[in-house]
Order: sequence, then C-alpha cells, then structure tokens
Amino acid sequence: MENGNGGGNGHGGGPQQTLEPLYRVLYERGAFPEAQRKRPFALALILFILTLISTLAIGFEFGASYAQNRPPFAGLSNIFTPTWQALTHPRLLLIGIPFSFTLIGILLAHELGHYFACRYYKIDSSYPYFLPAPSLIGTFGAFIRIRSPIFNRKALFDVGFSGPLVGFVLAVPILAWGVYISKVVPNVQLGAPITFGTPLLMKLFMEIFHPGVSAQDILLSPIALAAWVGLFATALNLLPIGQLDGGHIVYSVASGSHRRISMAFGFGLFAIGLFSWKYGGSEWLIIALLFLFLGFRHPPLMDSWTPLDATRRAWAIGALIIFILCFTPLPVTLH
Repeated sequence: MENGNGGGNGHGGGPQQTLEPLYRVLYERGAFPEAQRKRPFALALILFILTLISTLAIGFEFGASYAQNRPPFAGLSNIFTPTWQALTHPRLLLIGIPFSFTLIGILLAHELGHYFACRYYKIDSSYPYFLPAPSLIGTFGAFIRIRSPIFNRKALFDVGFSGPLVGFVLAVPILAWGVYISKVVPNVQLGAPITFGTPLLMKLFMEIFHPGVSAQDILLSPIALAAWVGLFATALNLLPIGQLDGGHIVYSVASGSHRRISMAFGFGLFAIGLFSWKYGGSEWLIIALLFLFLGFRHPPLMDSWTPLDATRRAWAIGALIIFILCFTPLPVTLH
C-alpha cells in the first residue's frame, strides 16, 4: 500500500536497503525484459528531421512578419500558406532558422534532462521523440517513453523535474534576448489574427527592456516567440496532473494526495478552458478534456514508503514557482 506522507515505518526506509540493491541486480540481469529493448534511434532521428523541417516552415512566417513589421499571419486568408510556400521553395526555410533552432534547442534540452536522469537511475527510456505537426508552431512538442519501473520517490522526482528545470534554465536567457531585440511598433497587435498570451516571466522582461510600452505595441522577435513556446511547454508539463512532470513531482512528494490534487487541477483547467473559449482560446479546454478522458492515476513505485528528502521538497516549491512564471490563461487567441 502507498503511504501518502511517505513516512513508512519510521526507520529511515530500512527495507529500501535490501530492495534497492536487489532491484538493480535484477534489472542489470534482465529481469525486466521490457527494459532491455533497443532504442530505435532511426525513428527518433526521422521524427527530429521532420520536426526541424516543419518548424523551419512555420518559422518562415515568423521571420518574414518580423522583418515586415507586421504581426504573424496578418493579411492571410489561409494561415498555412506561408508554410506551404517555404516547403515548396526550400531557400525560404533559411528565414525560419531563428525560430526553429531556438525552439528545437529548448525542447531538446527538456527531453535530454529526462533522458539523462533516467540513465543516472538505470531507468530504461527511449530517445527523445519529436512530433512534427501542421500547427501554429510546427510541432506538438517532444517526449520520451519510460520503459522500466521507477524505484523510489527520489528517482521519480529527479526524472520528473529534470526536464522542466533544464528547459527553463535554457529558455530564460533566450527569452530575455528575444524580448530585448523585439520591436516597438505602435498598435502592431491591434487587428492581429492571432495573439499570443503573455506569461508572467515575459511580462517581466518586457518591463525591463521596454518599460512603459504596452504589450499591444511590441512585435515579438522569432526568438522570443520560440522561447514563448518553450515556456508554454514547461507550464503544460508542470501541471500536477496524472503522469505529467508535475504529476510525477506531486506523487513523489505526497503520493496519497496525488489523485485529489490531480483531479482538482484537471477540473480547474477545464474551467479556465471554458473561460478562454469565449475569447477565442481553446488550448487549455482541449488539454483538460484529454485528461478528463485519460484519468488522473499514477502508477505505484516499487518503494513507496521511503520519504522524499527535504532538499527535493524545497525544489518542489521551485517547480511551482517555475510553473507560475510560465503559465498563461490565454495562450493563443484567434480573432
């Protein structure tokens, strides 16, 4: 049975001293067949290349609109026309490099954080898989697949938090630079077909580098837009729901409360989604419906009684702060 407060029998996790070495021996001797499968590098590479192309294609529009002092997709009857133009005229893809390379770098850093944490704890995982998509950002993000059990709370916390932490640390200076080189164009966002929300961290950098300037007068650079996507991905992954990174963190801190917290945030996200739907945003509503369909459970750990140490509990507060800095109730508004 799981112990919600992680207190166990009060003897500092005595059974762990026997079980953890035993688990590692069994793992290394192939007792978990699913953990011994080869990682299909070719598939990961193909998906990476396709995502690189799709983000370069959409990045062409971000680069072109920035050069022309207009908001992205303004004056277009079909928002995917620039993507098709870039794909049929490969030289145009070069214009998408600032957006694409920045976004790919942040997403890759996030997934490599998970990957190397898994390697450290001898948890079998896939290579990072990128997801190309005909979307407003050219991708549905990236993920790794964990294919063997996670032993204890410490490993679960480190695997869950390593990705958002590494991605966030990389995204902060990139966002700062991207906002710094963004242009002040009076009323540039008025009449824009698509408006990107402004998370708290972006507002902070706007105030630092463009003090007193309204967000509707700032034309974000492609680098800033890519960093914005990185913040959105970080906030999404840090939601304390199910088996998201935030769900892993909550389960490692208080497994007994995980399902209640997960459901509360799931329905809260649904309410935010209904609110944003009236203003042309649908991202959180779609995501909330997905989690309401998939459920909020988290698989148990092999050692659920050994409590998480105080240092990692403090880092859990840091994860909450990162989430607050990256979250925006209205990520994308269509006009």
